[in-house]
Amino acid sequence: MNIPFTKMHGCGNDYIYINCFENDIEQPEKLSIAISDRHFGVGGDGIVLICPSEHADAKMRMFNIDGSEGKMCGNAIRCVAKYVYDNNIAKKELLQIDTLSGIKTIKVQVKGDQMYAATVDMGEAILTPSAVPILIDAKEPLIDFPLQIEETIYNITTVSMGNPHCVLFYDDIASLDLPVIGPKFEHHPLFPDSVNTEFIQIENRHTIHMRVWERGSGETLACGTGACAAVVASTLNGYCDKDTDITVKLLGGELIIRYTDNSVFMTGPAEKVFEGMYQWKE
Repeated sequence: MNIPFTKMHGCGNDYIYINCFENDIEQPEKLSIAISDRHFGVGGDGIVLICPSEHADAKMRMFNIDGSEGKMCGNAIRCVAKYVYDNNIAKKELLQIDTLSGIKTIKVQVKGDQMYAATVDMGEAILTPSAVPILIDAKEPLIDFPLQIEETIYNITTVSMGNPHCVLFYDDIASLDLPVIGPKFEHHPLFPDSVNTEFIQIENRHTIHMRVWERGSGETLACGTGACAAVVASTLNGYCDKDTDITVKLLGGELIIRYTDNSVFMTGPAEKVFEGMYQWKE
């Protein structure tokens, strides 16, 4: 089976995008595992299906490199908006993209006839533990909460941006061994749906640095929902201020996040890398 695809990335968070207005993908879980392999496939953090929607300009379905389906991806949704805009599926300044976390509104930024960046209304940050979800008998948000893993106590702040996040603060994130530390959070029984984990270093009240361990993918160069969760957590812990543009410096680039009382807004780039045809031998 030959599958046409477009490789795109947002701050290095790269996915393989498939136009499902024109193509039917029956086993996206298996396809994601095969095509995402960086040695034997195209290579990426997973696949994103761009599908028709009865309620929005398009629907996004994203699958991680291990085949698991995610509810939302902040970097991927900007690339979906770029594909929809650049390919005339919907040539609009404000696009609506349907996701498993609801419909998101994206304001596109254009040069010539191509979208190069966008601001996404990511919706309200969810802090109630049962809604993140976290298996703990608590009504109040978990802010700087002590969690023991093996012999170490970690202070965590938990946030959902349509998918679960666990945020920790360090003085030097570059020295962290994420392949060792990350899975301890991802598979911890406290998180029934597993969890994305962000490791944050504060530069000042307007700038933070972040590394991320994504559930189902491992360490990635960027995570849009993770950057949103990081700014929310940084604000809740007193490091940053609400209703202020915060620069999140990731391994693959920078995102601008603004946390307000009603929503979290994410601004960042979306770049096309190349198009191709993948011969899938199921």
